[in-house]
Amino acid sequence: MAAKILANLIVMGSGIMIRAFAQAYRRALENASKNGVAQETIQNAVRRGSKAMSKQEARQILGVTEKSTWDEISQRYNVLFERNAKSGSFYLQSKVHRAKECLEALHTERGQGPV
Repeated sequence: MAAKILANLIVMGSGIMIRAFAQAYRRALENASKNGVAQETIQNAVRRGSKAMSKQEARQILGVTEKSTWDEISQRYNVLFERNAKSGSFYLQSKVHRAKECLEALHTERGQGPV
């Protein structure tokens, strides 16, 4: 009999705790939306999620200018990629590759990209 009463108390207590937690969570969401925290959090997540390299960063990595032709970019890519393949780091090699991809998309849009 005591076990049954104890079990009922545990079940009722856990139900109350779950409802209180759900209500507190709802209020926290309401407060966050009022303060603009939710929108700011979403924007920060989007910024972190899109790790697209900027054109300026890509040019700096490859050491080229805005006026460089695709042949010059390709040549710099080959030199830097091979140099890092032999004695460099995989991280730098991947940065060089991402820089080439970024500029390749830019030059393809202009009709000057790889053939």
